[in-house]
Amino acid sequence: MQLIKPRPSQRRLDAGLLLFRLLAGFALLRVHGWEKITHYEAEVRSIPDPFGLGGEANVAIAIFSDVFCALLVMAGLLTRPAALAILGTTLVGLFFVHLHDPWHGKDVPLVYSIMFLVILLLGPGKYSLDGALTNALRHPLVIET
Repeated sequence: MQLIKPRPSQRRLDAGLLLFRLLAGFALLRVHGWEKITHYEAEVRSIPDPFGLGGEANVAIAIFSDVFCALLVMAGLLTRPAALAILGTTLVGLFFVHLHDPWHGKDVPLVYSIMFLVILLLGPGKYSLDGALTNALRHPLVIET
């Protein structure tokens, strides 16, 4: 029975990683990234500044993480570096911005940190641009003239 097997088949694991990457990236992009783009000026004025970089720099970093890196994760391109960048942003939120908040205020950066840590550790799987590029490099197309 499939429900009690301790290990999924490689195909199911790769499909699960694809679904997880798509959902995690979309959630970050839609809930956090899109807001920073569509309400840029308000974000610059209100974004936390734990390291004294200024609002514009912090919004630029957040857009890089929450939009650009989220799209890379969804595509499965440079997945681990993109997940690492997102993880850096979410951990700053968790340990610097929300450090003294009650636990229910820490749950969002904690959950995002866990999701992108899993992606960083497991990688993108076969159904990704990283997987396709790796396969192409292992088996280059030879064109004879």
